[in-house]
Amino acid sequence: MFGIVLAVLLLVFGIFLRTTKDPGFAGSKRFSWFFIIGSVLSLIGKLVIMYQKGEL
Repeated sequence: MFGIVLAVLLLVFGIFLRTTKDPGFAGSKRFSWFFIIGSVLSLIGKLVIMYQKGEL
C-alpha cells in the first residue's frame, strides 16, 4: 500500500512541476517527465503484482 501512495504522490509532484509557473521550479521542469513516467510505471507494476498475488 505504501508503494501505491508513494507513486501517486510522485505523479502529483510531476504534474505540479509540469504546470507551475513559479520561477523557483524553472530549473526542475525538465525532471517532470521523469517523475510522471517513473510513477506511472511504478503504479502499474505495483497493481500488476498485487493482482497476481490475489490481493486486488
